[in-house]
Amino acid sequence: MIELLRLIAHVDPKCREEGADRAADWAAGLPRSEATTLATVLAASAACEEDLGALEAQLHAILEISSTGQVNVENLQYLQQIDRTAVTEEIRQYVADLLEE
Repeated sequence: MIELLRLIAHVDPKCREEGADRAADWAAGLPRSEATTLATVLAASAACEEDLGALEAQLHAILEISSTGQVNVENLQYLQQIDRTAVTEEIRQYVADLLEE
């Protein structure tokens, strides 16, 4: 888990994208505490992400983790900080779906 969190918070956007992809792969097997932690860290990371590839991977990972039913929308409030005028329609839709708007 620590290595995964390091990847998600890495300075290199390719590493952040890889970390998000791994988190998505692990989603189904995560206990509630780890699912909540990962989703919250991914949401905080997505809120300040400048690389669109990494952002899309982060949002996809959050969606996968949330689909397990172990994460509440309250854990994803950092996503409200994303400037939706500066991203693609697909990313805007991800954010809206995750925040249940």
